Amino acid sequence: MTSRATKLRSAFLAVTLAVTAGFSGVAPASAGGLNAAQIVAEMGAGWNLGNQLEASSNGVPSETAWGQPTVTQALIDKVKAAGFRTIRIPVSYLNYIGAGPDYTVNAAWLNRVQQVVDYAYNRGLYVLVDMHGDGYKTVNGSWLICDSGNQATVKAKYQKVWQQVAARFAGYDQHLVLEAMNEEFDGQYGNPTQPCYSNINAYDQIFVDTVRKAGGNNGSRWLLVAGWNTNIDYTTGNYGFVMPTDQFRSPSVPAGEKRMMISVHYYSPWDFAGEENGTITQWGRGAANPSKKSTWGQEDYLDAQLKSVRDTFVAKGYPAIVGEYGSIDKSSFDSANNRYRADFARAVVSTAKKYGAATVYWDNGNNGQYGFGLFDRRSYAVTHQGIIDAILGGLASR
Repeated sequence: MTSRATKLRSAFLAVTLAVTAGFSGVAPASAGGLNAAQIVAEMGAGWNLGNQLEASSNGVPSETAWGQPTVTQALIDKVKAAGFRTIRIPVSYLNYIGAGPDYTVNAAWLNRVQQVVDYAYNRGLYVLVDMHGDGYKTVNGSWLICDSGNQATVKAKYQKVWQQVAARFAGYDQHLVLEAMNEEFDGQYGNPTQPCYSNINAYDQIFVDTVRKAGGNNGSRWLLVAGWNTNIDYTTGNYGFVMPTDQFRSPSVPAGEKRMMISVHYYSPWDFAGEENGTITQWGRGAANPSKKSTWGQEDYLDAQLKSVRDTFVAKGYPAIVGEYGSIDKSSFDSANNRYRADFARAVVSTAKKYGAATVYWDNGNNGQYGFGLFDRRSYAVTHQGIIDAILGGLASR
């Protein structure tokens, strides 16, 4: 999502995956790390640290800019204790990137990003680190704009930033996954346009090549790429997405294995998941009031969407990650709403598992009306145990 209070947006899908190391009972890893099925199994239930390191004010990143407190080790420990095994950390760089040709990232900011990564990584969690707000036209200081007229500058800047980030994390093992970008598109909710989509493909290729050449474990690290706005239809369909080549990966990776994943986001139907009103508050076959249930986007739609991801990518060895999914709190309009939010989360996780994808719940830190929060980031209290139980139950259901 973009960011801000509720960080909602399109009715699209997300499938997110991840990393390497050696945890719970999966088959032994190959010399190059975990294979596609192993990494998905290892990642388990995922959670987004949203509205924190991607938050900004007047183009300057700040983890407290959007009303959240400073991220602590105690928060990450609480998330782990709740049963999550993967944490996605959205990051914005914006005006913390210096002038060209070096485009040096502010050292203090990169240090803080690393510190927050370490909160999770040092606890044995899988960590996804993306480039988040830099591609939103609505964010002050954004520059990763796919329909900008100066693509040479955009691409040079993008390459230099990822070069620095990848070098910073070169020594981290496969529990760390790097993610090329977040919901990159031209800002218009409609069919993809050219040359914008070709530029997104180019960003993905620059990302893969740059990280692979950055040394250390980057040669075999799992890398997460995405199509137009991480939308399932626009990534799996005939709209122009091209999976990057991986010619610079380490020879330690077995020839028949991949080391790239595909990301999608899932907020369908949007009138239930993200629309800020009390019109549609129920979801799924258990909905008690048909007038409160959307006319589309139910279990059959979810199944078809994630099946298309499986058929297009997972079946070819590319793990999928639903990097964001969830639904906002509308319980002030319908006291039963949180039950349906839990049903939705359970269904996304269960269906993703069925089709070989991992899932990462979108938590923007906000609780109460229109919030996605599962935790209070000040007291560390769990605010929606029912949704957490549904997520973990979805993983155990198949």
